[in-house]
Amino acid sequence: MPARAPSGFDAPSSRLGEGAPEPAKARSRARETLSEKSARAASIAAGLAELYGEVECPLTHRNNFELLVAVILSAQCTDAAVNKVTPGLFARYADPAALALASLDDIASCIRSLGLFRAKAKSLKRCAEQLVRDHNGEVPSAMEDLTKLAGVGRKTANVIRGHAFGEPGIAVDTHCRRLSRRLRLTRQLDPVKIETDLARILPPAEWTNFSHRLIIHGRRVCFARKPACNRCTLTRLCPAASFQPS
Repeated sequence: MPARAPSGFDAPSSRLGEGAPEPAKARSRARETLSEKSARAASIAAGLAELYGEVECPLTHRNNFELLVAVILSAQCTDAAVNKVTPGLFARYADPAALALASLDDIASCIRSLGLFRAKAKSLKRCAEQLVRDHNGEVPSAMEDLTKLAGVGRKTANVIRGHAFGEPGIAVDTHCRRLSRRLRLTRQLDPVKIETDLARILPPAEWTNFSHRLIIHGRRVCFARKPACNRCTLTRLCPAASFQPS
């Protein structure tokens, strides 16, 4: 059984490499049929599963509320940094009702070491108020309900649905966006359209783990500026690879 590897949800703001022109080799390839692309995506998914094993949430949490807060805080921030501030935050505000009553200054003081801490404090307070007012203090599972919460977009909602409720979802962050385009699994730039394209070629059971494994691979191997194709095990499946095994 493959060893477990941590996965992250923090999304660096850099988008270098995403808009680069396709190499001539890739442009000259005949367009894949949907069935061919689905078969290649299945091989990529299997390769990523062999490399990184089961995906575990790297954000420290004890319940769905804490997971929601941690994922909101992880925007443009590392998971390690979030895990340093959440124990103190949750000790003071253990549930949505307590967080909804907190002052913005008090919330901000708990997360001051994180980037955009003032904006995140506003999102957390408003989100907590919405949970209390509209959901009886519980984190909802429906995509429509989650994306109405302050600080929650589709990527965050898919993370919550996947880890809190076991609902399949594709979390399209910077890395997932970059790699899915390099692998020619999509030609789209918009995250929602990328999510739709990936959902068409992968079975729902693969969605959550596939996108999170792409995130890991983007951090460790397929870098934005200079992908390490010479040590990537997916090169035979990647039309954009600058190195092919003999």
